Amino acid sequence: MSDLTRLERRLGQALERYERIEARLGAATDGAEIVKLGQEHAELKPLIDAVAALNAKKVEVASLEAMLRDSAGDKEMATLAEEELNAAKEALPALEKTALLLLAPKDKDENASAILEIRAGTGGEEAALFAGDLLRMYQRYASIRRWKFELESLSDTGIGGVKEAIATVTGTGVFGRLKFESGVHRVQRVPETEAGGRIHTSAATVAVLPQPEGDVDIVVQDKDIRIDTMRASGAGGQHVNKTDSAVRILHIPTGIIVVSQMKSQHQNRVQAMTVLKAKLYELERDKRDAARAAERKGQIGSGDRSERIRTYNFPQGRVTDHRINLTVYNLPEVLEGSALDPLLDALAAEDQAQKLAALEDDA
Repeated sequence: MSDLTRLERRLGQALERYERIEARLGAATDGAEIVKLGQEHAELKPLIDAVAALNAKKVEVASLEAMLRDSAGDKEMATLAEEELNAAKEALPALEKTALLLLAPKDKDENASAILEIRAGTGGEEAALFAGDLLRMYQRYASIRRWKFELESLSDTGIGGVKEAIATVTGTGVFGRLKFESGVHRVQRVPETEAGGRIHTSAATVAVLPQPEGDVDIVVQDKDIRIDTMRASGAGGQHVNKTDSAVRILHIPTGIIVVSQMKSQHQNRVQAMTVLKAKLYELERDKRDAARAAERKGQIGSGDRSERIRTYNFPQGRVTDHRINLTVYNLPEVLEGSALDPLLDALAAEDQAQKLAALEDDA
């Protein structure tokens, strides 16, 4: 079955839905319904536009083919028509691919804000230092993207290392951009304390969780949680260890524990609940996406934190993403956040390719 036939078969339902939404938008009076319909309309509009562009190109191809037939006696006209026809035909596959990708299933959390968690892994103090490097990399990247980056919890070593850090990153498309960062990040370098100049390998884990808007599908009952207050921990600062402002919440059914300690007790409680809901939401996502994740594992990766995804090799100045076998030789710029986009772009492109392949397999 050709791409064009697949498009025609799948497009009917989408077009019918779009037309129903447009008709209902003209008649709806309820504010909430208008907002919901408007969101669905905006989601479908790129697909409708892509199909319109494809159909226009098909009409152009048919018109040029007719012109070529009619200009058999006019060599100059025939040559011109043939050149334009070849160009139009060459444009069709890209237009078909664009429409197919827009028909592929969307991650409903693509535009969500995110909870970012970074933890030192194997490697002792060197792992903590590397976790600190990653934290600063994401802070700088968020600044470049004009996202709001707020630390919610930080356990540091006092010399630039990070045992654990939790932050909220707020903005449009944060989760969709950072979701492939989840996993084990490995570093290879000579620690400053290594007198023999030997290269050590350490690791840190990164988790990126979508932050659901409002209380989407997540209900936390009072009987299921235990809330404790405690003194904030960390290096330095007049506030640390002097007031019981830090909040720790235990979700009894799952055993999930979240801590927030960077603000007032009230703000920490609100933020801890936000992080808890994000973690519970991620559990539901994992259940919902288990089959799809199993199919895609080993392609761009499942996003599991136990999976090694990237190596930062300081002696060679290179960064290698193992999921797509991509190596770049600008490690300092990557850690500065200014050169992270090419890696994320490549991961997003691979994800799109896999979605397109899955769509074609289902046809």
